Amino acid sequence: MIVFSLRVRRSRVCAAAPHRLRILPVVALLLALSVLASAASVRGTVTDASGAKVTGATVALLQNGSVVASAVSAADGSYQILTGITGRFYIVVSAKSFRQLETPGFYAGRLDSVERNMVLEPEWVRQSIVVTATGTPTPQPQTSAATTVIGPTDIELHSTLASDLRLMPGTSVQQIGERGAQTSLFIRGGASDDNAVLIDGIKATDLGGRFDFGNLPTTAMQSAEVYRGPNSGLYGADAESGVLNLTTPRGTTSFPSFFLRGDGGNFQTHHEQFTLAGARSKLDYLGAYDWFQTANSLPHDAFHIGSAAANLGWQPIASTQFRGAAHYNVASTGVPNAWDFYRVADNATQKDQDLYVSASVDNQTTASFHNLVRYGAARKREQYALWQPSGQFVANYDGFGDNAYLGNPVTIKGANGSSASGRAVLDFDEQYPFTQRFVSDRDQLVYQGDYTFTPHLQALIGFQFEDERGSESIPSFFINEATERTNYDYRASVHGDFHSRFFYTLGGSLEHYSLFGVATTPRAGFTLYALRPRSGIFSGTRILFNYGDAVREPALTDQFGSLYQFFTANGLQAAAQQLHVTPLAAPTARTYEGGFEQTFLSEHILLRASYFHNQFGRQLEYVDKFLLPNLLFNLTPSQQQQLGDTLASYPNAFSFAVNTQAFRAQGIEATLEGGIGRSLFLRGGYTWLDAVVQRSFDSDNEALTGGYAPTYNGIPIGAVSPLVGARPFRRPPHTGFATATWSTGRIAAIANAAFASRSDDSTYLDFADATGGNSLLLPNRNLDYGYAKMDLGGSWDFLPWLGVYGIAENLASNQHIASIGYVSLPLSFRAGMRFQWGKGSGR
Repeated sequence: MIVFSLRVRRSRVCAAAPHRLRILPVVALLLALSVLASAASVRGTVTDASGAKVTGATVALLQNGSVVASAVSAADGSYQILTGITGRFYIVVSAKSFRQLETPGFYAGRLDSVERNMVLEPEWVRQSIVVTATGTPTPQPQTSAATTVIGPTDIELHSTLASDLRLMPGTSVQQIGERGAQTSLFIRGGASDDNAVLIDGIKATDLGGRFDFGNLPTTAMQSAEVYRGPNSGLYGADAESGVLNLTTPRGTTSFPSFFLRGDGGNFQTHHEQFTLAGARSKLDYLGAYDWFQTANSLPHDAFHIGSAAANLGWQPIASTQFRGAAHYNVASTGVPNAWDFYRVADNATQKDQDLYVSASVDNQTTASFHNLVRYGAARKREQYALWQPSGQFVANYDGFGDNAYLGNPVTIKGANGSSASGRAVLDFDEQYPFTQRFVSDRDQLVYQGDYTFTPHLQALIGFQFEDERGSESIPSFFINEATERTNYDYRASVHGDFHSRFFYTLGGSLEHYSLFGVATTPRAGFTLYALRPRSGIFSGTRILFNYGDAVREPALTDQFGSLYQFFTANGLQAAAQQLHVTPLAAPTARTYEGGFEQTFLSEHILLRASYFHNQFGRQLEYVDKFLLPNLLFNLTPSQQQQLGDTLASYPNAFSFAVNTQAFRAQGIEATLEGGIGRSLFLRGGYTWLDAVVQRSFDSDNEALTGGYAPTYNGIPIGAVSPLVGARPFRRPPHTGFATATWSTGRIAAIANAAFASRSDDSTYLDFADATGGNSLLLPNRNLDYGYAKMDLGGSWDFLPWLGVYGIAENLASNQHIASIGYVSLPLSFRAGMRFQWGKGSGR
């Protein structure tokens, strides 16, 4: 019976087969559509850096290091990948003649539709995605801005950014001493306070733009993007000459990845670093700790810095991401003073504690509308302590009853051939220890929204609010000054293109600052492909133009040391009117730039050259307080004596700040880069800078002093600021660099060289010789030495989890890299080992 039944069923099935076979494809199709409808979709477009569509690119979707799905870009560059897997993914894109691209990790659920547009770089040159030019990620060739990106390969070899910042056009780095000493960045002739420094999009500068790169470690630093030119329209005051944006890496591996390194070198140097990173489901995390310590080569010049960093991200759905990041640095460095001026080291230290925190919510509200809200906090503490005087005590050294400590007899030689011999005042007879404390706090709230109307037009709007608090404390003089500033600005811009050939950016901001009022800062730029990228000897020609205005907040010390404030506080309003001294205002800048970019040999070589013209107005300069009695010639003897006594006890500075300087800085910068084979990449650049002071306080008021001016063999000297017709201090007219990077398999090597010509400066030893005179001042022109700094580094991973590395800096032991009077660290080297478990952690 059973057997019969089975046979009957078979017979019936066989008889009905033709009808059911017609139904099965329909059922299978419906089941497939049901599965696809519940699958995650990853789609987008693959283009090159110029915006041209890339056909035939392989787009692979990876999870846990394995390919789970892939697609090939169509004729219009589009691709789509469907997967029913939920979790964290990243994408790898490869195409002929392009460098392989790997995206940051992202989370996608079963029902999410994720858009990821891919921009591929040519295989032989580097054209990065930049943010500082437009406020949104944009391929470099689609912007007119001058930007340079320092990647992790260059960053990881150095303990600070100072060496890397020399390896780009238009920049000059000045470090007044050895490792850990105060380090400043000058961009295209602007002052060192004229740059906005951002960490994960949050301002990291002191109030007024001042920033010391000497104690900024490279711990947990993925990249540094440098924008050369004014950009207050996007970043508010302080972006007067340029913008430096630092980013923190994220964890990407599906398991915890450990990275441990340690090295040692000469000058009792040792360095240790630990990193833990990874990602799981909707969460990614990274934590790092770093310790660096060295004795340097001078007495009382030891330096150490400890730093910790963290980056935590949570992506509950594909369109929304929450992220928090923090950097905390604690540094201590000796301050031996200008060794070549005294040959005796001050027994002084400077300690810094800097905390930077950012928290953001990033939401892709619709396919066209993207929103970002970010909160940032900066807490900066700086303490200077001169523990005891150094040098030889001399009573009544100046004949006016003042006592001082003098350095040893020296002969000071300038790069211009001038020289002076004698003893300089190192310390004064006052209460010790002498301490000075600065506090700079900022809370910042930023909103930014961008809307894509079409693939060729995008608009951006934004708002920024800042609450800044600062204080200065000098217990020896019973000084405790504090200030609070509330600032806000509105910003808007558009970025677009016509037929992926003409790209433009238009924008500006309306800014309100409690210290100086309202300012507007427009900006505009365009770039045109006269010849689209193609194969051949001349494989692409791009023309560019930029225009922009910018402003800057005066620094905390400028506000407290304002000459106008001093005059009004001491009943000298008539003197302020006589010398045309006004309340502090915002320094301004305006720039025009034009240039071109040319690729050769099928984009194997890239040449970029541009001319820039910057006009800086209402710049702050500093008037020596001992000069004021000579300027105010109409005072009675008793008033002059009273003024002199007040000045002698005035602690804020040896000079007063005033908005009386104006100068022009024009120049040409050029870079050439390209690859040889697949292992060697070469890059070099040169900048010519012609900067001239057009107005200065000293020159404008020289007539009031009856011809008073420090001189050297009849040559007028600007003791604390340059005179009209001279160059601004510490801006060399010629700078350049060359780099070579070689990488193959597990071995990598980097060779860098940076050079600078002589530059104008001052010894700042006015009223500071053994009798209180000016005999140790030298002519400003070409006073600082030119230099060439060469570094060499490399690494070898002889096991997948273990490697060695080393770096040698300043191979020629050039001790004139620093400004005159200060000694640079001679040849230094470090070598060590690194251990890693889970390659790619913190990518």
